[in-house]
Amino acid sequence: MTSAAINGPITVFSHARPGETDDALRHLIALAQARGLDVRLDPDETAKHPTIAAGPGVELNAELDRDAGLAIALGGDGTVLRALRAYAGSGVPVVGVNFGEVGFLAAISRDDLSAGLERVVGGDFERLSLPGITVDYGDSSALAINDVAITRRAGDRVAQLAYAVGGEEAGSVRCDGLVVATAAGSTGYNLANGGPVMAWGVEGYVVSFIAPHSLTARALVIAPEDELTVDNRSHDPVELSIDGRPRAEIAPGDQVTARFSPDAAILGLPVDSSFYRRLRETFGRLASS
Repeated sequence: MTSAAINGPITVFSHARPGETDDALRHLIALAQARGLDVRLDPDETAKHPTIAAGPGVELNAELDRDAGLAIALGGDGTVLRALRAYAGSGVPVVGVNFGEVGFLAAISRDDLSAGLERVVGGDFERLSLPGITVDYGDSSALAINDVAITRRAGDRVAQLAYAVGGEEAGSVRCDGLVVATAAGSTGYNLANGGPVMAWGVEGYVVSFIAPHSLTARALVIAPEDELTVDNRSHDPVELSIDGRPRAEIAPGDQVTARFSPDAAILGLPVDSSFYRRLRETFGRLASS
């Protein structure tokens, strides 16, 4: 779906270096005001940007509005992922402006900042429905948009992780850890493990291993209806991270369950965006830099 008007306030997320994004935020506010749209900053974002004043069209210390018309993420892929998780299940599109290194999820580059923001505030962008991975551990649950990592702690012995798909044990691997990734996340940690790249729109998810002590441990693409369970058969706890953020420790003998969650969040992309072009341009640029 493309070119749908923005009919609600714009929520802003930014990375930890606000001095890099202040000018972009001011430009966004001016564009939004010209269209009669409000820009909202929550308490954390308000503290990051003390030079941004409240006034007509600018609301500071705002609560997260699940009925927002749009979310803008000024930062790298981590900032985009934070916004996607915040608005998961709401139907609010998230558009990234790349102020990071990779920017694979971003719709706007710094070189195209002014024109890109103008297009987006005008609703001129595509909306891509992204799946997620719902993770259950202990009495807790979390949603990952990119990936879930289960890794040995620094200084501990190699982990022993057993994994089962649809109730059938598929293997038990001595390794530094494993990664469970969506198609959107397959170009991250999974790619570094030698796992397969999955085009956006592919249903299912992939599990790949970090430094496996095995000649037979191979990445596995899992059907969307099949549940993955991972048992920690190590002598030590292992760490669970969601989209690159530490979340919990998994004790020896404990289990993590992962399942495919369709239509978890909405990512805004340039009109006529091509996954394969983005793949070539992003990773070709990184290889030559």
